[in-house]
Amino acid sequence: MAALILEGGTFRPMFSSGVMDALVENNINFDYVIGVSAGITDGVSYVSKQVGRNYDIFMKYRHDKRYVSLRNYITDRSLFGLKFLYEEMPQKLLPFDWETFHNNPATVRVGVTNANTGEAEYLDGKLLDDKSTMLKATCAQPLVFPEIVIDGTPYYDGGIVDSIPIQKAIDDGQEKFLIVLTRPEGYVKKQSSKMIAAAKVIGRKYPALKEPLLNRYKIYNEQVALCEKLEKEGKAIILRPTEEVMISSLENDLEKADKIFKYGYDLANLKLDEIKALFN
Repeated sequence: MAALILEGGTFRPMFSSGVMDALVENNINFDYVIGVSAGITDGVSYVSKQVGRNYDIFMKYRHDKRYVSLRNYITDRSLFGLKFLYEEMPQKLLPFDWETFHNNPATVRVGVTNANTGEAEYLDGKLLDDKSTMLKATCAQPLVFPEIVIDGTPYYDGGIVDSIPIQKAIDDGQEKFLIVLTRPEGYVKKQSSKMIAAAKVIGRKYPALKEPLLNRYKIYNEQVALCEKLEKEGKAIILRPTEEVMISSLENDLEKADKIFKYGYDLANLKLDEIKALFN
């Protein structure tokens, strides 16, 4: 069984979107798709087989203040316009193909972090509602998003605890993996002032999140090491951008975004035979 693993990173998954468009165009259908944050938010358009949808969202709306701006904190308690991005966008502006999404037999797992327990949970993506609530939850970065409540439980970004949910895929019985990372080879995450601040502020309301936020960098580096081990064993293919095409998490340069998208698209096409071999 072959699985598609998607790292997040706000706008860095423009690279991943290029990869996924190439997969759709070449009729490569993973029966298990798991990811966190913007990785799986973009990943649902792979499951709905909508080539170009993620690209169009970024290129058409990145500079729209309804998408990203400080004024969204007033209306949405977030840097991002939550209603605009997760409701108006899929319902009206760039409609999401719900029929194809639900008819696709693939299992979809959306990684989130339970704010009460500080542990990762994996929601059934096929239960996605028309307000994209679980996608809001998986992207809910502390200090940038409010907590997102689902069935009475508050959630934050799935990347806090499980940035690269490879172990969950293994636990679910998957044996081969296409792992799409959004950092270049050799990247090592370090403790950041942002995570220290988040742990201090968010930890007051949700004490169980303090330790995961402070240890996020350690967990991330361990997950990358596991992915690379699987690749050496012939069980995984890792696709990731190079330093030369890297973009920032909040990239606003459309030319750079276009470049990394095309790099992901071309890289996936270059690796097609290897990717297809995962299914053998």
